[in-house]
Order: sequence, then structure tokens, then C-alpha cells
Amino acid sequence: MVSMLRCIIAVGVILGLLNACSPSGNGGEGFANTDITGAKYGQDFKLIDHHGQPRSLADYRGKVVTLFFGYTQCPDVCPTNLAGMAEVMRQLGPDADKVQVLFMTVDPERDTRELLAEYVPAFDARFVGLYGDLPTTQAVAKDFKVFYQKQGDVTGKAYTVDHSTGTYVFDPQGHLRLYVKHGEKPELITADIRKLLAGK
Repeated sequence: MVSMLRCIIAVGVILGLLNACSPSGNGGEGFANTDITGAKYGQDFKLIDHHGQPRSLADYRGKVVTLFFGYTQCPDVCPTNLAGMAEVMRQLGPDADKVQVLFMTVDPERDTRELLAEYVPAFDARFVGLYGDLPTTQAVAKDFKVFYQKQGDVTGKAYTVDHSTGTYVFDPQGHLRLYVKHGEKPELITADIRKLLAGK
């Protein structure tokens, strides 16, 4: 209960910070999701993709990029998020080729490159899984103000991970622009991505 309360408080603090970054709060510039244009955090990352290649945000310049933090053994939030983004890609049609969906694991001890390569593209072959060692994972999560913490049997392999559930969205120039709360309707995400592709 105490752990869950800490998680709720942390998420509340993060959402407050995100809203504070937007001059007009939710719906700024006509976006359905939280406009965080001008945020001074989450500017880049240096990770490895599920093909074993080093990746940074610059590798996806020219595309709208969505970044979600989760883990492959997540029972509900992570697969729901990835399934929702797969629907967004379907709705985008040909414009989906201008979008890159990224999934970064917060569980590098269990989420090997091979497991990410099997799990992430199962939702859409264009999706990319990212990982780093423990210090890198901690640093990137801190930079993006992402909360995560092991729960349960933390001395073994049967633990779960409480974690932040939102998605960050970057415009084609690599600027952090939107925060999408978990459970957002795919059509609203699609509409916002179309606006970013149009240069808004």
C-alpha cells in the first residue's frame, strides 16, 4: 500500500511538472495531449536497439518519435500501450512511415536484446526496443523524470516493476513536444501526430 501510494504521488508530481511546462496547459496549440514544448529535460538518450545498434534521438531525425518506458513482463500497461500505438500506426496509413515508436525497458536485468527483439516488433514490425545497462537505464529514466521500482521478490526473477505510464512525443526536428497519458484514445494520438508532421 505504501509503495502504491508513493507511485501515485510520484506520478502526480510528474504530471504537475509536465503541465507546468505548457504555457496553456492541456490542449495548447490545439493538441489533444499535454503540450510540453520547451521542456528542459528528456532532450536525448544513448541506448542500444534490439538489433544491437547504438541509438540516440538524432538517428530518428525527420520522424515523429514516441518513447515509452516499460518492460516485457508487464502484465497490462505495456502491452496495452504498444497495442494502442499499433492502432495509431494503422490509422496513420502511409504517414506511419514518418513515425518511429520506441520502447525502452526499465528492466535491463531480464529484458535482453533477444527478448526485446521478439516482444516489441510483435505489435508492429516497425517498433524498436531500446535498452542500456543499469546505470544508463537509471540515468535516462532520471532525465525523462520517469519513476520505476521493483516490487515483490526483488532478490529473484519473479518481481514486477512499478513504473510511469505516459508516452513522450518528439517532433521531426527532435524537440520534445507532447506527453500522452496512458489510456489515451488512439485517434487523439493520431490527430496530434498528424499536426506535428504538418509542422505545428
